[in-house]
Amino acid sequence: MENKNFKTWLDNMQLNHPLVIAGPCSAESEKQVLEVAHELKNTDATVFRAGVWKPRTRPGTFEGNGVKALPWLQKVKEETGMLTAVEIANAQHAKLALEFDIDILWIGARTTVNPFAVQEIADAIQGTDKIVLVKNPINPDLALWIGAIERFYKMGVTNLGAIHRGFSSFRKSKYRNIPSWQIPIDLKAKFPTLPIINDPSHICGNREGIFDVSQTALDLKFEGLMIETHCNPDEAWSDAAQQIKPSRLIEIMEELKVRKPRFEKEESLSKLDALRKEINEKDEQLLETLAERMQIIEAIGKAKKESNVAVLQNTRWQEILKNMIEKGKEQGLSQIFIEKMFKAIHQESITHQEKIING
Repeated sequence: MENKNFKTWLDNMQLNHPLVIAGPCSAESEKQVLEVAHELKNTDATVFRAGVWKPRTRPGTFEGNGVKALPWLQKVKEETGMLTAVEIANAQHAKLALEFDIDILWIGARTTVNPFAVQEIADAIQGTDKIVLVKNPINPDLALWIGAIERFYKMGVTNLGAIHRGFSSFRKSKYRNIPSWQIPIDLKAKFPTLPIINDPSHICGNREGIFDVSQTALDLKFEGLMIETHCNPDEAWSDAAQQIKPSRLIEIMEELKVRKPRFEKEESLSKLDALRKEINEKDEQLLETLAERMQIIEAIGKAKKESNVAVLQNTRWQEILKNMIEKGKEQGLSQIFIEKMFKAIHQESITHQEKIING
């Protein structure tokens, strides 16, 4: 999939910083929208975002002002020169956004999970040269994210980008939505020219963590940030806890460090090559150790088959996991990492034993 338009547009902007999309979670009133926009005009923000249609988790909460808010965004463009962006959730939203000349349309996480809704929107904006950004689905499903992007591309919408807003999880975490950074990294590996914008506001669910998540995104070479910004965040009609003031946005942008894409000095390159060789050796040793472990697992499987014993020994498994988590912490490894790694090893062990026991 070739996607050069949005990437070219970003390059032509000649910004000395990543793209910044900022604005309130919801367009609450014309006065509020214009007040935020005029304050953002003096920041690094290039694009003004505002929720016009708000797909809420439960009814009875503020669900947006709808079409009457679109002229407010037109005024933002006229008075500040900023580009405008809104979320669209169906074909009617898409048509109205185009009618009011909104510059950037984004597909929300709740919409990305529904291929029927995505296709309906793609049909409605077929061939548009507007920028379309697709948020990741609620759950960590890379194929579903890719599928949504491809549906637009197949309808002649090539000015595409993605928004990484994290993934829902029942696990207790400091994040509202777990970043699962490897998933957008895998997306970039599949589509190298596809710009990815990070949404730290929705990942954090609070304003305190926005800087750290933004810095991580830039360290991973994301092309931009979408940060919810409000003049009176605590009084916002939706998602108050995760919005920041324009003045704080300025501070964050000043504090963020944009890393060089690669080493430039020959001495540094040589050092990096040596360290990478060490990593390669360690990875090979790791694979050899895992292969040896599986040989032992197969011997255990044969013993279980001879004695007609079940594959899963849950008490033993829980002891292993608890022990490894404790030892991992002593080695400076996070519990989340240890859990993921040993659960994957355990699943592979079960697969090996199943093959033996069931012939």
